[in-house]
Amino acid sequence: MGTDTFLSICVGVGLATACGLRVFIPLLVVSVASHFHHLPLAPGFLWLSSTPALIAFSVAAGLEVAGYYIPWVDHALDVIATPSAMIAGTIVSVALMTNVDPFYKWALGIIAGGGMAGLVQGTTVVARGASTATTGGLGNPLFSTVELIGSILVSVLAVLFPVLVLLILAVAFFFIARWLIRRKPRVPVSA
Repeated sequence: MGTDTFLSICVGVGLATACGLRVFIPLLVVSVASHFHHLPLAPGFLWLSSTPALIAFSVAAGLEVAGYYIPWVDHALDVIATPSAMIAGTIVSVALMTNVDPFYKWALGIIAGGGMAGLVQGTTVVARGASTATTGGLGNPLFSTVELIGSILVSVLAVLFPVLVLLILAVAFFFIARWLIRRKPRVPVSA
């Protein structure tokens, strides 16, 4: 595997991870970067760099961001965002793998791209549910802002510093997994 192939996989997985925070922000970043010839796209995905795609992703990203600030709409968006994030994560990762055999490209795209997007999206659904339960939904705009900033940062950094983003994500997942494993379930004391 060449350096270009490795970097394209890193960019794709990094952007797929960002799809778990916001579905359309990473797609918009891919569209902008490829439109201005910063990101090469695999054959069959050149449409992502087109002006109509750029406009569509801009509008979709704006509507998605606005929707997360409307009470109760954020919950409805989470319901549809979970499968959408996995699809977007798969598309983004596959679109960027330019020199990979189609079988391996799609297998890696579905497993790594769709899997990372689904894992992150599932985590945010649980966290938003906890925020809604504890604050009555009043904390959700703050939560949405953190997700938005995270999606933008991860997307842009994945394009500019793909290996660094994967290392940061690996370290973050390691510490989250370690924290989850070390948590001891509380056993209720019976009278």
